[in-house]
Amino acid sequence: MKTAWRNLVRTAGYSTLNISGLAIGMGVALLIGIWVYDQYSYEKFLPDNGRIYRVLRNFNSNGDTLTFATVSLKLSDALRREIPDMEYVVEGDWMEEHGLVVGDKKLYVTGGMVGSDFEKMFQFPLLKGSFETVLRDPYSIVLTQGTAKALFGNDDPIGKTVRFDNMNELRVTGILKDLPSNTSFDFHFLVPFRYLELTDFDARSGRGGSFQENGFQIFVKLKRDANKELVAAKIRNIEHTETGNVNAMNSYVILHPMDRWHLYGRFENGKDGPGFLVYVRLFGAIGILVLLIACINFINLTTARSEKRAREVGVRKAIGSSRRNLIFQFLMESFLLTFIAFLVSLMLVELGRSPFNALTGETVAIPYSRPMFWLVMLAFVIVTAIIAGSRPAFYLSSFQPVKVLKGTEGYRSSLQVRRARSLPRKALVVLQFTCSIAFVISTIIIYRQIQYAKDRPSGYDLNRVLSTHKTADLEMDYPALKNELLEKGIVSSISTCTSPATGVWWHTNIEYWPGKHPGETVEMGTLYIDEDFFKTVGMNLKNGRNFTTRNDTTDVLFNETAIARLRIREPLNQMITWQGKKYRIIGVVGDALQYSPFEHAHPTMFFCKPNVQNFLIYRLAPTIKTQDALAKLAAAFSKYNPAVPYQYRFEDENYAAKFRLEVLVGKLSGLFAGLAIFISCLGLLGLAAYVAERRTKEISIRKVLGASVSQVWLLLSKDFLLLVLISCVIASPLTFYFLHSWLMKYEYRISIGAGVFIIAAILAMALTIITISFQAIRAALANPVDKLRSE
Repeated sequence: MKTAWRNLVRTAGYSTLNISGLAIGMGVALLIGIWVYDQYSYEKFLPDNGRIYRVLRNFNSNGDTLTFATVSLKLSDALRREIPDMEYVVEGDWMEEHGLVVGDKKLYVTGGMVGSDFEKMFQFPLLKGSFETVLRDPYSIVLTQGTAKALFGNDDPIGKTVRFDNMNELRVTGILKDLPSNTSFDFHFLVPFRYLELTDFDARSGRGGSFQENGFQIFVKLKRDANKELVAAKIRNIEHTETGNVNAMNSYVILHPMDRWHLYGRFENGKDGPGFLVYVRLFGAIGILVLLIACINFINLTTARSEKRAREVGVRKAIGSSRRNLIFQFLMESFLLTFIAFLVSLMLVELGRSPFNALTGETVAIPYSRPMFWLVMLAFVIVTAIIAGSRPAFYLSSFQPVKVLKGTEGYRSSLQVRRARSLPRKALVVLQFTCSIAFVISTIIIYRQIQYAKDRPSGYDLNRVLSTHKTADLEMDYPALKNELLEKGIVSSISTCTSPATGVWWHTNIEYWPGKHPGETVEMGTLYIDEDFFKTVGMNLKNGRNFTTRNDTTDVLFNETAIARLRIREPLNQMITWQGKKYRIIGVVGDALQYSPFEHAHPTMFFCKPNVQNFLIYRLAPTIKTQDALAKLAAAFSKYNPAVPYQYRFEDENYAAKFRLEVLVGKLSGLFAGLAIFISCLGLLGLAAYVAERRTKEISIRKVLGASVSQVWLLLSKDFLLLVLISCVIASPLTFYFLHSWLMKYEYRISIGAGVFIIAAILAMALTIITISFQAIRAALANPVDKLRSE
């Protein structure tokens, strides 16, 4: 240890380069490793998570299998009645915000209305209350710890009441521990589903409706001795008991395991596949590659300076050291340096953790209190030390003492021997820069793909358009609110819709349309709107007319994709049948990207039903400043909706959120590409310094004989530039292969041209020149007299 420390201090400059590169590499690997572990831990904190499933519906739309998470309430009754292998069946209605009022404290938060067995099934940790009884009373409510604190302060909330949506008083029967970040659920309260059935006609009629009414979620928990495959086979065609229902006959039910919800959320042809898992694996591989790049730095810098320690090895062997002793000595030096780098990496991770969490939306933290973490970190340090130090240890310990001390090996080794020994080092530099250049190419292509989709016409104008969830009070006073906002010049247009302008939350099928083939089914997005919707969101009418009044309830409009899907050549005044009623097509609107901006527009139909809508959508008047408008809107909404604080979302922000995953991948790729390039350049700087030092007298003689600064610079730079050029040649086809496969999952995508590879190559060469020029020019400008004086 003493010898290792002395060597580290004696070569402080190279040790600093080694520690810096290794610390950054280990920090990146550690941060990504914790994040990857967090992604794999989703729902693992829940007991019996392996027996819980979400019930999904696969729908055969003329050969295309579409998967939906919303199902019919009749299905839950059928599962309870016909499938004895299920321990619990729970209905759910999610993604809804509701007003909670206690005295003068008001909240408007997301919650769920769930079946009475919800807590028995999932067993989210209860701080107060019983799993058996918390959701038994239809007029009860279970709050999370944070919500209870916000409403009741430090008082005990059990038995007290909360006014719900300014309609009913619900009694608090339980307090849940706040949900951790590694769960797919996001709720601040739970209300029994029975309450929804007692107060909402649509939910109540859903029990007695048909399998066409698909608007809810169902979760099931199998008994311990149940066979999942057998249960899946039993429920597959359970909807087919609804005879004569085309929708039911063309769909089948599947089970989606809870441990696959987070990572396997992409469905193709009715089967789940890697969704977010693709990116988890991608960044896991990036973490390993960045660490490998840092280890290559250590290997190259250590072996490059081996000639400085050749005689040390010769003397040690001459006085009795065995090769095993020397290997242990050099591995000890590697371990010491790696341990110091690990301590630095912990500090780097702590510094970078908050920005990383802000970027990813996660709450990644280093689990210092867990013994298992330190055991894993010890293994991490040992493995990194072995990877980084094994080749230098075996290489240095292989020197033969007679040759070293006679000068035929080591510092005075022949040019041929030195070249042979430099080949592995050059190969590692090529590997290092191949990875770094691949990161750079990937970042450029991801950015171009995102920008390509952002530049695509969206089909509507969302500038200064806002949306607010419509409560019961706003529903009742909507005409008065609308008139006030328009008369005061706060908004130029206001409308209602069943979803935000940038989304479609409901899908149904059409029973009849002109030209329908026997047995053919088409499922499409369905929106309830009013006559001002298209004007408010800036969607253009392509054919026909808009709804004229709020009572225009027997007509329907389709978007262009829907008309093409139905194969209707002359759509105006044609009749369709939907939910047993006939509707007349009065117009066709342009396609709008209400789903993914990376996909083609989806077929959508619009009905005028103003009284059954969930959102107010309004466009600010062009003459008013945004901040002034928001202040006036808050006053107006508080007047007509006193029980709920004013809440709003800008619709252009909702649209931007559709790019969130791709933007996250692009930013992280860019960050790690920058770090990989930085680490590689650190190693290049060390190698350039070493080469300049080793060839000092050669450079001095060349200058005496008339060599210019540029000639000396080229002499020292050409080998490195050649290695980086080889890296570019290797990285380009590899990156093209993987990114082409990634792009193929997008319907709307860029093509990969040669330009991106040329840009990456130019960037890599420029960084290489900048990195090595400092050492090369300094060596070229040195006075040759100083170096040759002793000769």
